[in-house]
Amino acid sequence: MANPKRIMILHLLREGEKTVHELEAETGIPQPNLSQHLSFLRQQGLVKTRREGNSIYYSLADTRIAEACDLIQQAIKDRLKEMQQIIYG
Repeated sequence: MANPKRIMILHLLREGEKTVHELEAETGIPQPNLSQHLSFLRQQGLVKTRREGNSIYYSLADTRIAEACDLIQQAIKDRLKEMQQIIYG
C-alpha cells in the first residue's frame, strides 16, 4: 500500500469516480500498470467498481479512506515542517 502511485490514485478518487482512461490521463501511469494498481486496491477493499456500458468506473469503497488519506498527508506535512525547523533553525 505504501506505493506512491497507489496513494496518488486514492487521492484522485477522492474527487469522485473515474474511469481507467481518466486516471491514466491524470496520473501518467501507463494503462497496463494502472490496471494492476487498481486491481490491487480493489482486492484490498479500498476501491470499488461500477460498470456502465463498456466503461468501468472506480471509486473509493469507503469515505473513511479519504479521511485516512487526509490524516496521512497532514502527518507527513507536519513531519517535514519539523525536519525543516531542525535543519534551518
